[in-house]
Amino acid sequence: MKKLGLALILAVILTLSACTSDQATFDETSSITAYTRDTTSGTRAGFFGRIDFSEAETSDDVLVEGFVIKDNTGIMTAMTTDEYGIGYVSLSSVNDTIKALNYNGVEPTVANVINNTYGLKRPFNWMVRDEGDFPSQDVEDLVYAFVAFLETTDASDIIANNGAVALPSTTTWDSIKADYPIINQDNSDVTVRFGGSDSIQKVAMALTQAFTAKAGNFVAEHDHTGSGDAYKRTQDPAIKDTSVGKDVGFASRDFYDTEKTGVNPNDFGQLAWDAIVVIVHLDNPWSDATAEQLKKIYDGTFTTWADLIGA
Repeated sequence: MKKLGLALILAVILTLSACTSDQATFDETSSITAYTRDTTSGTRAGFFGRIDFSEAETSDDVLVEGFVIKDNTGIMTAMTTDEYGIGYVSLSSVNDTIKALNYNGVEPTVANVINNTYGLKRPFNWMVRDEGDFPSQDVEDLVYAFVAFLETTDASDIIANNGAVALPSTTTWDSIKADYPIINQDNSDVTVRFGGSDSIQKVAMALTQAFTAKAGNFVAEHDHTGSGDAYKRTQDPAIKDTSVGKDVGFASRDFYDTEKTGVNPNDFGQLAWDAIVVIVHLDNPWSDATAEQLKKIYDGTFTTWADLIGA
């Protein structure tokens, strides 16, 4: 019995040690390193817009001194090694190598995006070239078939399985595919170019991988460089017909009015919802962020973790 009691005590001690090890080693006097996306990023626009720091959506001048710009993958990687860093990424990117923070007391989950309790929420949108402005009729027909596929339950399952939140649908692909005879031919020599937001890349690649098998095995070429390129590379006359032009572009934010001007309403729409998640290193004891706290980090009011955690 004594041995059993001693073993139980040791187990409790080890458990408590494991639960508090991050707090024991975390130096709150260390400076906060703020990671952000570049000014073309839809994730950046969504993040700063929702923490009441809209002037930072398109300007680096208002940010804290020493901020670091990286893409979605770069911020994820940085948080695995930078114990005193903070960044934000798409919900679809989150995994167990980093710590995802609650926002205003609400956990960043698909369920909380759907029930509208999670505040850092933004749309995933798509835009295509004008009718008659595609490299070929086959490409145009495949693009319109793909857009129709996005509104089906088949696509909803793929979107959900890759971390985003699908829009409600009751339409199956089998019920509408007869309207798109292009899918019945061999399209293995046809390339469709996809680009735009890199936050949507994971979802977009999963969707095209599934759809190519249903549409004559066309080649889906992906080159994701930011939400601003969803419009520029499909609609901007100065860019769309250059070597970087795209047939389908994705934006992880609302399209600006200037981007929608002159574009047929049928040539853009919403793909899904997504959450923007604030992330830190696994050893960081902080677990719940507010909009006010995040603004103070990114505008330079809070410069050390003691400023934040103490406050």
